[in-house]
Amino acid sequence: MRGLRSLGLLALYVGAQLVALALAVPFKSAGLATTSNPNSPASPVFIIVLIVAAPLFILWFVRRKGGIARLRAVLLVAIAASLNLTLYYTIELLLPATRFIPPAGAGLLFDPATTLAAGIAVTILLALWIEPQWYVVDAAGFLAAGALIALLGISFGILPVFILLLALAVYDTIAVYRTKHMVSLADVVTEMRLPILMVMPSSAGYDYTRAPSLNVQRDRPVEEREAMFMGLGDVVIPGTLVVSAFIWLPTHPLVLGIGANLWAAFAAIVGSLVGYGLLMRRALSGNPQAGLPFLNGGALGGYILAYLLLFHQIGLGFQLSF
Repeated sequence: MRGLRSLGLLALYVGAQLVALALAVPFKSAGLATTSNPNSPASPVFIIVLIVAAPLFILWFVRRKGGIARLRAVLLVAIAASLNLTLYYTIELLLPATRFIPPAGAGLLFDPATTLAAGIAVTILLALWIEPQWYVVDAAGFLAAGALIALLGISFGILPVFILLLALAVYDTIAVYRTKHMVSLADVVTEMRLPILMVMPSSAGYDYTRAPSLNVQRDRPVEEREAMFMGLGDVVIPGTLVVSAFIWLPTHPLVLGIGANLWAAFAAIVGSLVGYGLLMRRALSGNPQAGLPFLNGGALGGYILAYLLLFHQIGLGFQLSF
């Protein structure tokens, strides 16, 4: 049963990477990149600081009276707003553009992408608010992960992504094994039932709304635990290299008719899957594990190997721009 749960998380992980690859070019064309200089080594500093500071703020805030409820409400609105934005640009690719509603003289406009994106975002918001079951949380997390990976990948070139992945792998190691505040954060997030953790239960009937805290579950033998969890960051951060390789590397040379950039992206996915396998073996101990050292390390290793084989250079695609 544990193997099935691992495969379920794996499907969400790989699926989010593939969705991000599909969204990358349209997002870049729409001008959604968050940086004006993607090759600057300093460009990921803000993201790193944000990721380091956010858990500390959350842990401080939830200690206040009513802190969890207030923070949950704020995060739900923020999640719904970000989903609405990314869903709009995604749906706009598939549906007709804004059109007049007859009679044309009335001047009434209808934008299918706006309507559908808002409708889906509000539906997810209400579902997470009223009945945040594991499949609702996973669906929202999956959509958010695919969009976030695409946005980060189009915003950062190869060198900044290397800096991002290495810095966060070190931070995750410290936060899980030394300070352990990331373990405390996982307990809080589980209680809030938000799509910051991906959940894969042993059975479809698992009631996430009544699930005990991770701290309680850790006291049980591994084989008796009802679900496995993976942080959304463990999906998003290594995926950033996948999209960055696809967007910023040259297409040539072609191998079997597929561009070198896509081969490098796939190699990063495969490398991260090797890391995923090692991570799942460590997880058999039943103790909390830092995912990014394995996932980021695997993605970086897969990318480096593919780049050397494809381009026969040691530059790794790095470009400096200040």
